[in-house]
Order: sequence, then structure tokens, then C-alpha cells
Amino acid sequence: MRAIVLAPDIAKRDSDADQARTPMRTATERLAEAAGLARAIDLVIADEMVVPVGKPVPATLIGSGKVDELAGVVAAHEAGLVVVDHALTPVQQRNLERAWNAKVLDRTGLILEIFGRRARTKEGTLQVDLAHLNYQRGRLVRSWTHLERQRGGAGFLGGPGETQIEADRRILRDKIKRLETELEQVRRTRTLHRAKRKKVPLPVVALVGYTNAGKSTLFNRLTGATVMAEDMLFATLDPTLRRVRLPGGTEIILSDTVGFISDLPTHLVAAFRATLEEVEEADLIVHVHDASDPQAAAQSTDVRAVLADLDVTPDDDHVIEVHNKIDALDDDARAALSDRVSGQGEVAVSALTGAGTDALLALIEERISGALVTRRFTISAARFSDVAWLHENAVVRDRQDRDNGDVTVTVQMTRDMADAYERRTARIAEKTA
Repeated sequence: MRAIVLAPDIAKRDSDADQARTPMRTATERLAEAAGLARAIDLVIADEMVVPVGKPVPATLIGSGKVDELAGVVAAHEAGLVVVDHALTPVQQRNLERAWNAKVLDRTGLILEIFGRRARTKEGTLQVDLAHLNYQRGRLVRSWTHLERQRGGAGFLGGPGETQIEADRRILRDKIKRLETELEQVRRTRTLHRAKRKKVPLPVVALVGYTNAGKSTLFNRLTGATVMAEDMLFATLDPTLRRVRLPGGTEIILSDTVGFISDLPTHLVAAFRATLEEVEEADLIVHVHDASDPQAAAQSTDVRAVLADLDVTPDDDHVIEVHNKIDALDDDARAALSDRVSGQGEVAVSALTGAGTDALLALIEERISGALVTRRFTISAARFSDVAWLHENAVVRDRQDRDNGDVTVTVQMTRDMADAYERRTARIAEKTA
């Protein structure tokens, strides 16, 4: 489909919240990102432009003169879709569609379309459906244009469709409630899985980052897995977990998560909370930056804002900053980055070539090792159940079976598990005394 991408440049903001919107980005930079989002769903960009807005107009956001001018641009390009990189009210969306004789998607609608195409598991689909229904709930209107009659069909780009527009709001609320119930079951299942993982106390390391920062490519490099790692926005919607052995022998669970993006609506973040809970529960967070992107600093701010929305406020020891894609930098930029991160607990890497990944693994192990202890126990044949307990609740590094039936094991475990084992042995000793 041919599309035109618009980035409104609003000179006068009506609220502090509006003023805070992507303060580090210029309109031109926001336009480039919006065009990238549009290309992520295979739209053909016929034109893209920044649209100056002196003051938002309630009916159309953009002033009437500019709306008329853009109608000519849409017609000249025979564009069937206009992407507006800004939140639109249902009335604004409907009025612009009438004025331009084309379908209009705001930023939230565009992101939902991408999410809908990327979801691959039942959980991912549930999350997308819930986010879309919450978005759609505010856009149900009784009066609809000929354009709205054409909506419907597969995917979200088709829009709600006639039967959904006419549906009773109670039915929509029931659908949302059902999806929330199903997602709650997903959360409970994830909680059980995390509890089982904690019994074999492997630390969880979560990769986070702005969309397209190269998290999945880095995940593949570190694990040897084949997670989708195309140059594609939101390629990962469902968390992927792999067991990884670090150079010093420490084992971890590495988690690849959904990419973040600026101005992600609250209800979208809420819908994906089941996925992002992997980040909340992580022992260590690896924040992946695209070092080749001029907007890397702004993207980092956006990622930390989403983490804050999740009540994740990690301290410096809980986060490793990784500057990826150094292969895309020239020699001078690469050297400058290396000097800047040296000694700062940060790492510059290329997930594509593998450069710097050894240093990253070593730093992960250094940070993780502080949460683990190594213990050596000699267990008599009469206490053989202790060996089974240690195999279940710790990582056994070495085991030596003696001729007299005793077993000597060297284990790596969390301090909590070490304390639990000491309490266990004390209880057994009291019973046999």
C-alpha cells in the first residue's frame, strides 16, 4: 500500500505532558523513525514530511489550510494511507480520513499493526489483541464514513469493520475481560516457571533495548540460537530463554525481550506486562544501545522511562550498558566510543562480527558472581538425600564418590540457598541427635 508519513511539529504545547513528549528529538528525527515504523509493515512510502502546527486544532490536530494542502498531496500520490506520528482522537482520525479520502493511522495504531504481525505465540497474540481492543474501545463510533465501511478483514490495518463498529460496548468489555483473564493465567504460568527456575538457581540476565538495537542478534551470538534477528522493528514480541555457560563456568539463563520505543501508550505497556515481567525478575539487565544511531541517547532515555513504568529502577550494578553495532562506525568514531566506555563498566560490541562479546561475557560473569557462592560438602552415605537436594537446588560443579560411600560435591548456589541448606542439615542433625 502507498502511504504518506507525517510528523506534526507542534510549536505550542497545551500541557506539561505534551511538552515532555520526546524532548530530545527534533521533528525531522521523529519523522525518520515514523517512516521506519511504516516500512516495518511493508508500506511503500510515497512521501514523508514534517508538518508545522502552531497550535493543535481539536477537530483535526492540523490547521484547516494545511489539511486542504495535504489533501492535494495525498491525491497526487494516490496514497491509500496517511500515517500521523502523533496521537489522534477518534474525531480527529475520522475528520482527517474524510478530508483526505484515505485511511489514517496514528502512532499507536501503527505500532499495534506491527505488533499484530510480529506476534507468534498464543501469549503474544493475546497481548496484541488486548492492546488493540483497548485502543479500539475509544474509537467505536455510530456515524461512519464510506472509508470505515471498507475496514475489516485480517490484521489490524483493516480496522474494526462494520460489525465491530455496530457492536455493543458491553460485548467489547466482555472480550477485554476474557483476554485479561487469559493473560492472568499466562502470568500465573510464568510465575510457576520462574519458581521452578529458582529451584535450580541459575541467574536470569535480561536483554533490553530500543527496538532494532540488535538485541536478538546479540542473543544469537551469545547463545548460538536462531532467534529472528532481521533488521526489523519489534522482531521479538515473545520472550526467548536460553541456558548459557559463561567462560568461567557460571551458568545463566539469558532472556531476549520485546524492544521498546518512545511514546508507547500506557495501555500498550500494560498489555505486554506479562512479557516484561521477565525483566522485572531478572538478576541482571543488559541494556543494548545502537551505537550507530544518532538518537542513541534519546533512545536510552526512552528505555529507562519504560523500565520506570514497570517499577524497575535498577542501580548501576544491576545494569550493564552495551553499545552495539560498532561495525557500522568508522575508525575514529569506534576509537572515541572505546575511550568513552573504558573503565566505566560498559562494553562496546558488534553482535554481527562478535567483536567485544568476550569482554561482555566476562563482565556479566563478574556481576553475577557477586550473587553466588561456591561451597564444598562431604556427605555421608546415610545422608544421600542431601546430594539429591543439592542437584535440585544448586549447580553441581564437581562430584567425587568415595569408596566408603561418602560423596564430596562442589556446588555453586545463591546465598539464600546456601542458608537453606545449612538450616536443612541443622534440622536433620537435631532429629538424629
